Amino acid sequence: MKKTTFIEPVMKLKISQPTYNKTASVFLMLFSFLVPLNSFAQEAYEHGHGAMQLFDEQGMKNTPQWVMIWVYFMLASFAASLFFVKDHVEARWVAGGFLAGVVLMTIGTRILGIPPLSGFIALMHIIGWTPALVVLVKKRPFMGPSSAFSIWAGVMTAVIIFSFIFDIRDAAIFLSNY
Repeated sequence: MKKTTFIEPVMKLKISQPTYNKTASVFLMLFSFLVPLNSFAQEAYEHGHGAMQLFDEQGMKNTPQWVMIWVYFMLASFAASLFFVKDHVEARWVAGGFLAGVVLMTIGTRILGIPPLSGFIALMHIIGWTPALVVLVKKRPFMGPSSAFSIWAGVMTAVIIFSFIFDIRDAAIFLSNY
């Protein structure tokens, strides 16, 4: 099966009106980013939380309860960063890192057609969250006077480090098999 790039179908497009041609070509080129041309066969993967398993709706159903509790706790910890974004740069890094991971995952799964394997999600965690972890460890706001922010910063640092214990392994498995 020949892999095609997103631009090949656009380049084959022939439209006679010059002004319409530019608009249509730009629209089609942008639209082609939304439709993955090199779709991966998702049927070949099991659903679950293993590095090479699909972590989709069915994968979540197949995941042990303790893992799902961890996922929800982790999401709540990241969401709590929004309470501190206005006054603390560390919270902005955490919120931005989470958003970067979501954007990268969306680009990978929706535009590039990479299936939502747990190992790919782990790789996006590492890429998106590492800058936030560096800021948290470097500034150590969790070592300051006890406050809601310092407690959150300590919890967030622990959440990222604990998550990375599994993410690094899963990302390595994903990269070695993909």
